[in-house]
Amino acid sequence: MSLTIGFATPTNLWSETLDEKHRVLQQLADAGVDQVYMADHVSFRDGSGTDGFVEIAALSQLHPTMRVMISVYLLALRHPLPVARQLATMSKIAPGRVTLGVGVGGEDRHEIEVCGVDPSTRGRRTNESIEIIRALMTGQPIDYSGEFFDLDQARIKPAVQPAIPIIIGGRSGAALTRTARYGDGWVGAWCSARRFAEAVEIIATEAEEYGRSGTRWQHGYQPWVGVASTPEQARDLVAAEMESFYQVPFGAFEKYTPYGTAEQVATALRPYVDAGCTMFNLKVVAASGDAAIEASAEIATALRSGTPQ
Repeated sequence: MSLTIGFATPTNLWSETLDEKHRVLQQLADAGVDQVYMADHVSFRDGSGTDGFVEIAALSQLHPTMRVMISVYLLALRHPLPVARQLATMSKIAPGRVTLGVGVGGEDRHEIEVCGVDPSTRGRRTNESIEIIRALMTGQPIDYSGEFFDLDQARIKPAVQPAIPIIIGGRSGAALTRTARYGDGWVGAWCSARRFAEAVEIIATEAEEYGRSGTRWQHGYQPWVGVASTPEQARDLVAAEMESFYQVPFGAFEKYTPYGTAEQVATALRPYVDAGCTMFNLKVVAASGDAAIEASAEIATALRSGTPQ
């Protein structure tokens, strides 16, 4: 089993020169990072956000082999036909290097409402959108009549080959069912390794009911981690960053936020590998950007040293 290591887009990357952007992506590749990932928001809380597709399109052109992933894309806020076109375009400019993570959002109800979507429908809208996108990626014309979308001979050419993996995010039972029915894998967050294993088992069981028992699952875990020479220093670093971002005391996250030396963080994450995780998307907080990349290299090496290839 190979283990994919992802790294959150460095916060200050876009303020750097083009040469520096290339240097950072090469540094990540040299560190053993397989993919760079970015979240997606239209108008989060105070109006903040980044368009996930624009971001990964730019990232994909900074290095010839680095994979890119949106984790996760608020699919319910978009129409599935232009999203399918975006995927087809990404498969052309970064063939074989794109992964689409899909979530329903919910941390900010107003973000959903301001896009003209009833928050109570976002799960069902997401399900329909995934069905449509999967069908459109074949390159064949499709007809579709659902609760939210009606399509007559809709088509996106050329076919997306290989099909872009769709990984489902979310902690709810509905997210696990969505994975079992439509996804290529599940990306978890804020859960124990025991809960991760339970989720993997639930997905496998439900997938059988949908005739998808042969799926080659790509299950992932997406944690914040703090890395420094001592656990105390690492805790201070990651606590400050998370409290600034979420505006919530660190105690709300600490149980699921590994911190310490790189080896200690890897030790904390290793049970997730045993539970079925094949991908880590790491948000590494360290004393500097270079230190975070160096820490990711050490974490990747430690995790892979105990993982059968």
